[in-house]
Amino acid sequence: MFHFKALTASAVLTACLGLAGCANNQQLGTGVGAVGGAVIGDAVFGGTLGTLGGAAAGAVIGNQIGKNQDN
Repeated sequence: MFHFKALTASAVLTACLGLAGCANNQQLGTGVGAVGGAVIGDAVFGGTLGTLGGAAAGAVIGNQIGKNQDN
């Protein structure tokens, strides 16, 4: 199970980095925040709800940080 999670996280992170050239800071912050939040949410709370909650919170925080960097 751990190998599947590591492979999934690696694939998502690679996709985010690959798309980084096509995004502004707000979009990049949203994507990176969602991935980071999902990983942290899964590690802290475990399960699907923890992963989705972490992804949502990370996306919101990353979006706001990116928006501030764009200004």
